[in-house]
Amino acid sequence: MSAKKPNLLFFGIDSLRRDHMSGYGYSRLTTPYIDKLASQGVLFEQHFSPSIPTTPAYASMLTGMDVFGTDVVALRHEGPLGGHVQTLAEVLEANGYNTTCIGFTGNPSSRGFQTYLNYESWMPDEATGRAPKAENLNDVAIPELERLAADDKPFFLFLRHMDPHSPYLPPQPYERMFYGKDEKDPANTSMEPVYGFKPFGDFLKSWIGEDVTDHAYVTAQYDGSIAYMDVCIQNLFAKLADMGLEEDTLIVITSDHGETLYEHDCYFDHHGLYDATLVVPLILKFPGRLPAGKRIPSVSVISDIMPTVLDLLKIETGTQYDGRNLNALIDGTASPADELTELYITECTWMRKHGWRTPEWKLICALEPDFHFKPEIELYNLIRDPEENVNVADQEPEVVALLLKRMNDHIAKREEQVNRVNPIFTNTNWNGNHKFFASSQEAYDSLYIGSIINARKLQQKAQEQEEAKEPVESND
Repeated sequence: MSAKKPNLLFFGIDSLRRDHMSGYGYSRLTTPYIDKLASQGVLFEQHFSPSIPTTPAYASMLTGMDVFGTDVVALRHEGPLGGHVQTLAEVLEANGYNTTCIGFTGNPSSRGFQTYLNYESWMPDEATGRAPKAENLNDVAIPELERLAADDKPFFLFLRHMDPHSPYLPPQPYERMFYGKDEKDPANTSMEPVYGFKPFGDFLKSWIGEDVTDHAYVTAQYDGSIAYMDVCIQNLFAKLADMGLEEDTLIVITSDHGETLYEHDCYFDHHGLYDATLVVPLILKFPGRLPAGKRIPSVSVISDIMPTVLDLLKIETGTQYDGRNLNALIDGTASPADELTELYITECTWMRKHGWRTPEWKLICALEPDFHFKPEIELYNLIRDPEENVNVADQEPEVVALLLKRMNDHIAKREEQVNRVNPIFTNTNWNGNHKFFASSQEAYDSLYIGSIINARKLQQKAQEQEEAKEPVESND
């Protein structure tokens, strides 16, 4: 390595669930280039984002703290990220790094970057009706990579890829890479419940097309978006190598949360505390500092990333992070006490829930009635029912009681440690309606996304508020 401190190239890929990546065993070849990079580095097989969606997930990722530590739990987090935490960008700038964030302006979790750049990550191209999100990102990222590399300082370049985030509109040939049927077959009725779900129906029609009848086609668009993004990411890998920076750069690939596709009635979005939203990738490559081709079977979580990265970059902060330094797992020096087996999980997106996950059980507790009319308590046996389709809460009351106690004991412990109330209890305007939902019907009637254009406007509103230094209503 050169005398200059190593660089950090960080891919924060929105809505990428690890079980749809070929390197994690998916049947479709969606990520060949990321798989190749993983073969040159370390892949974490059981990486989770315990608190969804984007705003709390990135807050945890970029501070090393859990939701108690960040005090951020809701998508519509009101106000900035608290000054009681330091972001990765702030720490690296203090240690002589140039820092740039692409595609993340307006989110409180992106605090501290010296340079913010944006790209078109929502709307489709007018001529084709498809959305070349990753190419749009590369058009901004590659010149910025060149600018950063020309300086005598190390750099931290954070890239927020949006291809797996709806709308899934990959350019050709990725549109049909994983689908060969007739997506408009009138005999197929699988999209009827999707379009019949009032809160999301119009939004989904606006980019899928209401003449599409096969839900498998939409999932194929999601997979095609991942494959398209993977190819475009390879362009960045090639550029890094051609510039002679590969040996001096730590590469991190991860995601803020997964995505529900056709599961659990949470159609083509990322809400619901099922594993589809919690499972995310974590891949690290750092020549000379990390082994090649190693797979870590232990559980890791999103707050582990920052302390691990800082240790690899040899930066000391003196901060006690909630996340763990994963390098002990990588080099084999971890003790059994370092293993993480149980997770406190939260969501504050379109529903307000929390729960407790063990290797065998998943408990989900609703704090307000949800717009899917689901029961207040859900319990799933992850061994017998890994897809979480059979709620056994009524059949296993003792397990429910046990997991509730573990969850509540954990909440009480963390509240005492941070001297704050659990933010899942204090974010009363999580839904943007300034009210507590008294019934599922009220939630169903109140929550409405609208069209892709409206979704884009929500994101622009958040960006404008941040630039004006106003409280931000974050949007995923």
